[in-house]
Amino acid sequence: MNYTLNQLQIYIKIVKTMSITKAAEELHLTQPAVSIQLKNFQDQFDIPLTEIIGRKIYVTEFGHEIAQAAEQIIDQVYAINYKTMAYKGILTGKLRISIVSTGKYIMPFFLADFINQNSGVDLYMDVTNKSAVIESLEKNEVDFALVSIIPNSLYIEKIDLLPNKLYLVGKHLPKSIKGINSNEVFKELPFIFREKGSGTRQTMEKFIAQKNISVLKKMELTSNEAIKQALLAGFGYSIMPLIGIKNELHNHELKIIPTKGLPIKTTWSLIWLKGKKHNPSSLAFLNYLKKEKNNIIDANFSWYEKY
Repeated sequence: MNYTLNQLQIYIKIVKTMSITKAAEELHLTQPAVSIQLKNFQDQFDIPLTEIIGRKIYVTEFGHEIAQAAEQIIDQVYAINYKTMAYKGILTGKLRISIVSTGKYIMPFFLADFINQNSGVDLYMDVTNKSAVIESLEKNEVDFALVSIIPNSLYIEKIDLLPNKLYLVGKHLPKSIKGINSNEVFKELPFIFREKGSGTRQTMEKFIAQKNISVLKKMELTSNEAIKQALLAGFGYSIMPLIGIKNELHNHELKIIPTKGLPIKTTWSLIWLKGKKHNPSSLAFLNYLKKEKNNIIDANFSWYEKY
């Protein structure tokens, strides 16, 4: 056997994503490079690890067993590295964070200096929708989760990071609407929704229900980034988190539509299960946040206060 650690890591990613294309994207490699490494790895076994049916890849029972063994090997390699660095007095370990999709505009700023200062800490950050974030936290698969709506179903502890402001946004101010108020705006405008399960969708629906507003629904998209592109193309209007449209507002590509009852205000919070026993890396990160949070906000989010 002459397989490499790189081949093991690529194979594990293929098994988890069930796709060579997705594995390549997540590993920041080209699809041909991933395919070649998979072939070189499979050629070392007499029993197939995967099979192609139609255009879809499937992992065989033997392939799943090899994936489990590969994960154990990678874990042992990390353990050797961690022990070496720990012996030198360097903070080591894994920091696992799950964040809602809009959180990608926030969380990196609170992580950057900590990760740069602690080279022995490996960061795993999953960017997904609210339902998946809460599920990973509930299963204790992550150390922390970044959300804008605190889940009622879990006993958690938290540290608040930043206000979350949601405005009605579009490419231009509608000329047909005068004396703007909530009911008139939402009756007249083609409206774009996030998918069910997202925090933004939940916040929007709560606002609409509380105000007893009739909405002309135009379409439903699965990310705030997709909605932003639709707004830029002139498809309609949506209620969006301010944090994700900084450049578009600055460049006058999108406009905030003045609307009674808006902005909706929630809070971006980093949460964790109550009573969780933090590993040294996650505990160090938590202490870092408590100490540096205000400095990070002043350095990176001063523009936010203008709205």
